Parts: sequence; C-alpha cells; structure tokens
Amino acid sequence: MSKVTAVPTAKTTGDPHRTTGSVKAVRTAGGLSVRADPRAILVVVLLLVAAFGAGVVLIGSGDFPISAADVIATLLGNGSAAHEFIIMDLRLPRVIVGLLVGACLALSGTIFQSLSRNPLGSPDVIGFGQGAAVGALVVIVLFQGSAVAVAGGAIIGGLATGVVIYLLAWKHGIHGYRLVLVGIGAAAVLTAVNHYLLTKASLVDAARAVLWITGSLDGRDWEQVWPLLVSTLILVPLVAAYARPLRMLEMGDDAAYALGVPVERARLVLMGAGVLLMAFATSAAGPIAFVALSAPQLARRLTRSPGPNLAAAAAMGAALLLTADLVATSAFGDRQLPVGVVTAVLGGCYLLWLLVAERRAGRV
Repeated sequence: MSKVTAVPTAKTTGDPHRTTGSVKAVRTAGGLSVRADPRAILVVVLLLVAAFGAGVVLIGSGDFPISAADVIATLLGNGSAAHEFIIMDLRLPRVIVGLLVGACLALSGTIFQSLSRNPLGSPDVIGFGQGAAVGALVVIVLFQGSAVAVAGGAIIGGLATGVVIYLLAWKHGIHGYRLVLVGIGAAAVLTAVNHYLLTKASLVDAARAVLWITGSLDGRDWEQVWPLLVSTLILVPLVAAYARPLRMLEMGDDAAYALGVPVERARLVLMGAGVLLMAFATSAAGPIAFVALSAPQLARRLTRSPGPNLAAAAAMGAALLLTADLVATSAFGDRQLPVGVVTAVLGGCYLLWLLVAERRAGRV
C-alpha cells in the first residue's frame, strides 16, 4: 500500500490575489503530487451549494409555484406526474443552461485574464462576445434563420473574431496589453456592425435580434442543453489539462519558457478553448455581459489564491448567473427582465469599482 503524506507550505499575505491559508501538497509513494488549498476547496463547495440553492428556488418559481422539498423530490424521481412535467420538461433545462453558460463564461474570462495578465482582459470586453453577436445577427437579419442556425452563426462569428484578433495582436508573440488594446478596438468595430444590422432589419427581425443580444435564459429547452453540455464536457477537461501552463503563463513568457512550457502552443490551445467556451455559451443564451469579467476576479478574492482558480471561477460563474436570473424573474413583480439586463447593471458597477481599485494600486 502506498503512503500518503501531507506537506504544508508557507503562509503568504499581502496581495489579495495570493493565498493567506496553508496550501498542502499531498504526495504518494508512486510520485503523484497534488496541491490542495483548504480555503479554495471550501469556497468551491459553498459556491456550488449557492448555485444549487438558486437553481432549486428558480425551478420552484413561476405561475405554478413548487416548494423546494417538492422540487428536490422530483429531481430524485419521487415527484408527482404534474411536478415531473413542469420541472423536467419546462424549468430544469433553463437552470442547466444557466449553470453551464455561467461556468463557460467564467472559464473563458479566466483564460483571457490570465493570458493577458490583465483583469480587463475579458472576452466580452475584447471583442469575442461582440463577434459572436455579429454572427448571430447576420443569420437573424439577412437569412431569418432558425434558432439552430442562429446558434451556429454565433459560434462561427466568435471563432472568426478570435482568429482575426489573434492575427492582429501577433508580433513576435502575443503581448497581454496588445491583445487587450486590439480586442477593445475590434469590439468597437463589431458593436458598430451590430447596430448597422439592426437598422437594416425588419420590425419583427429587429425585435428578435434585440432580445437575443440582450442575453436571456427564457424559453431554453433541451435543444440548447445537449450541444452546450457536449461542448462543455470536451472543453473543460482540455482547459483543466492546461491549468499548470496557464499558471506559468501568468508569470510571463520568459518565466514560462524557463519552466519548460511550450508557450505559443499552450497559448494557442488555451485561446482556442476560451473562444469556443464563449461562443457556445453565447449561442445558447445570447451575449450575457460581465459574467466573464467579474466571476474570475471575485473567485480570486474569495479564495485568496494565486493562479487561475479554474474550479472556483466556474462555480462562481454558475452561481452568479443563476442568482442574476432569479433576480431578473422575481424581483420586479410580474415584469420579468432578461438576465443580461441584471448582469449588465451589476457588472457595470463592478467594472467601475475595479477601475478605481486598479488606479489606486497604480496599475492603470
């Protein structure tokens, strides 16, 4: 039987992005070493509990209210026929889409913030979300496409934008600030294209397009769940496999090279995964703003751990989006808002706070 030992590391303080708790390296006789941060694990568990609680409340809300106990019983297969139809066919897909979209957006934001080494390096700030929106609006306005075609257009638009931004930002490698600046310029151009497409749309298509670009979980069913679930099951393990290179890239290219990381290959794979995560999330729910920007930073502040904090960011994104959807559907009486409106308001306030904090720290 192999022995397992736990070796505590030193405690660090000062920077809110660095750990203040002990990080343990668990080693086995076979040479396997796993780093475990108790605070980060606790944060992930609490965020998952919060996401589950928000999901249960959201499933039970609506014109036909259902108690939390009945929701849980139905999810476990012990509900009545009426509850099973309402929950499994009508309300559960919306919650699953919200969980997956929030996690995908947060992971995409974590990747680009780490690669750019900039908290403003979020895919919805540097143009990828706007590119996906252009692809979707082209399908809606010019071709009056179905929901599946709109989703495909969003994915193609996001990928095309990623390729263009990567090529424009390339100069003997990708520098973080150059990526952010090129992305912000691309976002401005793509936003103008979106507005132009709206002016050319018929009244019906324009209303459909405006609702889509606002970002909403309303009306989501299993047709949106399965493609998003499959893409998540493929992309999340890929990102997790590159967690260590991503941590090294946060320290700069020279440090990553010295630690044996194939910098350009790792960056290309991670950027591709980040663009795809954003594109699939946008295709399922529209360009929901600021989740990709705020979730990774909030996760870092809660865990107080260095590095990308992929698990905490994904859990934070899922909890944040479901909570925002719960507010959008229940906090304004009979008038339900698209979740993108709530995230935009909260995210805008967070962005202002982040800019003030970065200015005080002398980084902007």
